[in-house]
Amino acid sequence: MNSNKKKARVQKLKYSFQKIMTGSDLSIRRLATMEARSVKRGPKVWLTACIHGDEVGGMVVIQEIFRRLKKHPLLKGIVYSFPLMNPIGFENVTRHIGLDKEDLNRAFPGNPSGSLAERIAHKIFSAIIETRPTLVLDLHNDWIKSIPYALIDPRLGADHLEIYEQVGKFSKLTGLVVINEEETETAFQVSKKTLSGSFMKHKIPAITLELGEAYVVNEKNVQDGVTSIWNILTSLGMTVPVEREMNHVIPKIAREKSLAYTHQPVSSSSGIIRFLVKPGQIIKKGQKFAKIHNVFGKLQETLVSGDDGIVLGYSDSSVAMPGIPVAAFGMFR
Repeated sequence: MNSNKKKARVQKLKYSFQKIMTGSDLSIRRLATMEARSVKRGPKVWLTACIHGDEVGGMVVIQEIFRRLKKHPLLKGIVYSFPLMNPIGFENVTRHIGLDKEDLNRAFPGNPSGSLAERIAHKIFSAIIETRPTLVLDLHNDWIKSIPYALIDPRLGADHLEIYEQVGKFSKLTGLVVINEEETETAFQVSKKTLSGSFMKHKIPAITLELGEAYVVNEKNVQDGVTSIWNILTSLGMTVPVEREMNHVIPKIAREKSLAYTHQPVSSSSGIIRFLVKPGQIIKKGQKFAKIHNVFGKLQETLVSGDDGIVLGYSDSSVAMPGIPVAAFGMFR
């Protein structure tokens, strides 16, 4: 029997669309959906990407996952995907949606009668939660100079402890640096309206994968994204192992410790930033990580790390202004 026919008997691939709106020219705007379904029942994993229109790498990661599934079909379960959740922002190369500048990742769980972002969020949230997923992986891109990492939302109450334990285990399986989001009041308020935070609130495990730089497709980051997701699918018994080394080698100490996200300290002066460390580098408490010079080249400020940790990335611009983050870190606890 033809090998393609054999694969078709154990797995079905489906590509379709869901309507989100009708444009002023009567064109239909749609969300693309992808589905790989094994004939054997098993876990249900959702992959979502491009919720911010300028964060394009995740869409390619999903394309590569489905390309690999054609060669190595699912052993059991289903992989669903929304590879491009913000087509309007994507076409305009912007984080937001349309003229109102809404952030789709601040509109969940959505509202069918609300703003455009809330309506799209409701469409996405409803479609995913209806399938009763085992895990949701939301793919993002970070600053232009950043390493890939798995980000866990701020912890909710004691009744969500089991979900956070599951998320912690899945995150470790990715092979990426695992970062716990800041547990500040602001972070909690933001998390309530994000895709991952909304699913966590509903006791559905969800992880944000920050897969390197935005705007362009960085092939090394794509490869690491594919590897991290495949690691999880394999751990669930859904796929055969495909061995591949990570392009971003994580120092052993960063794999063993629990890390907390921070972009402190921020700049307190204006000027141009000169970095003294690189993304992925281990940094010590009190170590200098950046200098800020004025227009004449005079040193205005030297920024120093507040704790031991790893450098996650640089800000998108080397222009410093008072109160503006300069770099992001995963600090050892």
